[in-house]
Amino acid sequence: MLKVQEIRELIKLIDESTIDEFTYESNGTTVTMKKNTGEVVERPAAQPVAAQQPAQPAPQPQPEPTQAAEEPKPEPQTEAKADYDHEIVSPMVGTFYEASSPDAGPFVKTGDVVTKDSVVCIVEAMKLFNEIEAEVNGKIVEVLVENGQLVEYGQPLFRVKSE
Repeated sequence: MLKVQEIRELIKLIDESTIDEFTYESNGTTVTMKKNTGEVVERPAAQPVAAQQPAQPAPQPQPEPTQAAEEPKPEPQTEAKADYDHEIVSPMVGTFYEASSPDAGPFVKTGDVVTKDSVVCIVEAMKLFNEIEAEVNGKIVEVLVENGQLVEYGQPLFRVKSE
């Protein structure tokens, strides 16, 4: 079975390469990694829905919600980008835990200062508990997931303002 550090190295190598999917089998254990291509998939899925709705007899109400929805979105995104400059992402698919045990306090909360070797959470994958480090010095601006939530590879877990 692969060690956590070996899995992390594989993830980094796959992420930096042009490989979209990778499978490793050894001693009855299989590790499969796929790059997230959701951005390309999401756009075509949204276009057919939009194309179908104007064909219906009520095309006028749609532009109003679209305009109203477009106006607020750029402002929060601009403000959010100003509040942080780094995201701590999940290096694997698994279950997010904010603390080392159910009765312990969370590793970090919003407003906490972290160093690059600070443990910020645990991601459980295949019954292995993997400590996730901040990898940057800074202040936790936002916690993006809840305790016990399933997370995907590359999913942002925390937003950090570097110092």
